[in-house]
Amino acid sequence: MAAVRYHRETVVARAVEVLDRFGLADLSMRRLGTELGVQPSALYHHFPSKQALLAAVADEILERTLLPTAPDAPWDEQVAGICAWVRDATLAYRDGAELVATVWSFGLGASTPYEALVAALRRAPGADTGVERHELPEIGARTLLHFVFGHATDEQTQLQAASAGAIEDLPRGGADFAVGLGIILDGLRARVRA
Repeated sequence: MAAVRYHRETVVARAVEVLDRFGLADLSMRRLGTELGVQPSALYHHFPSKQALLAAVADEILERTLLPTAPDAPWDEQVAGICAWVRDATLAYRDGAELVATVWSFGLGASTPYEALVAALRRAPGADTGVERHELPEIGARTLLHFVFGHATDEQTQLQAASAGAIEDLPRGGADFAVGLGIILDGLRARVRA
């Protein structure tokens, strides 16, 4: 293969394309090298490991959809907007939810949603007062992300199974997501008021 050099951004963009076409299981350094016309070892110039590449891909997936900003909105509306953004961003790419959830869970990247949720939850009146509540923003953010990632992964799995003819049902989708998110937000509002 030719000794072609690519910028890091080009490698990440092509990795997102490979993910979307073939899925997470087939996003390998070998396949990506083939797609770029380089030896897989050339990719290690930009990424010390496959995990570092996957972290960059997860961050790119999140960055391609704009994080909603409404600094004057109530904290719970901000939280709902951030959760919807994460869902939309991860559903936009095949296996996007699984990838972003894994990268975040391993602490490799994809931290923007968590940081945004913590900041919004800190705006809740009384969220950071009292012994029990001093960790509420962090615990609340993790709980919300577990829900969002789980729901989006479930939706993607059902979509893929339906497209392969393995199941007839379509994913429950947005309405189910909104109700579930509302249940969690009700719990957070009750904790803040307590």
